[in-house]
Amino acid sequence: MSATTASNPSASRPLVGSVLALLTMGLALGTFMEVLDTSIANVAVPTISGNLGVATSEGTWVISSYSVASAIAVPLTGWLARRVGEVNLFTISVLLFSIASALCGFAHNFESLIAFRLLQGLVSGPMVPLSQTILMRSYPPEKRGLALGLWAMTVIVAPIFGPVMGGYITDNYTWPWIFYINVPIGVFSAAIAWFLLRGHETKTTRQRIDGVGLTLLVISVASLQMMLDLGKDRDWFSSNFIVTLAIVSAVSLAFMFAWELTEKEPVIDLSLFRDRNFAMGVLITSLGFLAFFGSVVVLPLWLQTVLGYTPWLAGLATAPVGILALVLSPLIGQNMHRLNLRVVASCAFIVFAFVSFWNSTFTLDTPFHSIIYPRLIQGIGVATFFVPMTTITLSSVSDDRLASAAGQSNFLRTLSGAIGTAVSTTFWENGMIRHHAVLTESVTAYATNTSVYSELLARLGLSGQALTAQLDRVVSAQAYMMSTNDFFRVSCYAFLALAAMVWLTHPKKSAAASMGH
Repeated sequence: MSATTASNPSASRPLVGSVLALLTMGLALGTFMEVLDTSIANVAVPTISGNLGVATSEGTWVISSYSVASAIAVPLTGWLARRVGEVNLFTISVLLFSIASALCGFAHNFESLIAFRLLQGLVSGPMVPLSQTILMRSYPPEKRGLALGLWAMTVIVAPIFGPVMGGYITDNYTWPWIFYINVPIGVFSAAIAWFLLRGHETKTTRQRIDGVGLTLLVISVASLQMMLDLGKDRDWFSSNFIVTLAIVSAVSLAFMFAWELTEKEPVIDLSLFRDRNFAMGVLITSLGFLAFFGSVVVLPLWLQTVLGYTPWLAGLATAPVGILALVLSPLIGQNMHRLNLRVVASCAFIVFAFVSFWNSTFTLDTPFHSIIYPRLIQGIGVATFFVPMTTITLSSVSDDRLASAAGQSNFLRTLSGAIGTAVSTTFWENGMIRHHAVLTESVTAYATNTSVYSELLARLGLSGQALTAQLDRVVSAQAYMMSTNDFFRVSCYAFLALAAMVWLTHPKKSAAASMGH
């Protein structure tokens, strides 16, 4: 049985003026900090592994531990918010995240670092979805599109700049600083939320804990995330461990769905998916992020593996995607009520498709500035994709279910990014192996091109194994290039399909204004 605690009548009253601007800054910084931590540690893994005396393959647990814990916590946002209130939950999460970040920096060995990263991931779960719902509720109805645009700006840009910042901090300072920088930002964000929103707390209910649903959620999500993080290194389903994780995840997920559909107070509200806009919006957004994050991962890999870019330079080459996204996201959000959301979202996917096709024409001689141009244009797609699709997804969700809806949509979006990373890197490397095998068949002593190139290498002093190794490097580079082109061609087709899928949704007119009604 649940009892409801009355909330302050001002909880739903929008803020105005400088108070609203300050709140927006505080919530945005909190969101930026959490999303940034999903990618900032990636480039620091080799340094952290070396300093703490573990192999780089073990060092990837710095990323995996955070991802697993965060993936478990995000879907619980709605249930936790109903228990303690959205403002209280956000403030507590940000403060605990800051403390966990400091502990990560202080970690004296690898085991303690992993433990603190797990803690950091667990407490981070509610931060992104709650910053979204609190910000939308704090703005007047006619300005909620602008609120969503400002929020989306931070969510989109943070993972793009994460590797750049992580590379800079690691190269110029020491790796603990990638965690220490969270502390002042987190304290500021929590203080702003607490002092400005004390009289705006949402109502709370004393719900019992759905222990069975929670246990099944933890097992299924943890197994799935571990499978995605470790699958590539263990050759996927040729590994008994990965097969076991897949089976455990699938079985526990099936049991969880069955249990939650009959549970009176479920830890995850699956009834939200009865709403057509929410279900289709989540599906399209998740598939869009899957394809988008695939390109975010493959392009830097190609730049570093094939073209020899440093992590810092690869980050600089990909970062321009955030420039137009920063400028356009608030403008799109502010004018959402004047726009046809399906047209805007379709245009976003068409832009993504165009950029993917452009990327598929790259060669081994493509200069730095030619790599930047499509990244700039991609920013248009980023701005016109995320804000409209989030608006469509939440357009029919009532205020009391907004935190739960935002938590589930953010969870599936994040999970899709992880799936996109795993699928894209596997596709890329398998494509390289396939092309390498085909190209090697043409590299024979009787082939004219091979003979000419071998003679050129011989004049440079290469012979025997050194000459063979150089030939293999050339073939590998070309195979990687061909696989990269294949990947972006497939991405182009996927984005065109998503542009058509958008028209399966039916958002209400002026959806931005009525969002979370």
